[in-house]
Amino acid sequence: MKAFRLDELEAERAANDGAYLQFLRERNMSVGLYALDAGDHDPQKPHQQDEVYVVVSGRASLTVGLETTEVARGSVVYVPAGVAHKFHHISEDLRVLVMFSPPES
Repeated sequence: MKAFRLDELEAERAANDGAYLQFLRERNMSVGLYALDAGDHDPQKPHQQDEVYVVVSGRASLTVGLETTEVARGSVVYVPAGVAHKFHHISEDLRVLVMFSPPES
């Protein structure tokens, strides 16, 4: 078993001065913590893997392809591989668990 605490992951991510911390990588999936502060710009480009976002905290808009939705704590969004997507209008510091399948390369 591998178990993680969000507060410890957030501290590790912040200590490494990055917006993204991959904390689990297995044969068929990887999981990371993505952080964007209020007002930040999301620099993401489409990925080659399917993704699932689980919003842990914060508030923003998320555009996937041509569709936009508001996300906040508890939101779960699927993003198909190869589709453009970005968080924007980030009004509260955003913390998101990101699951990639297959693992992010």
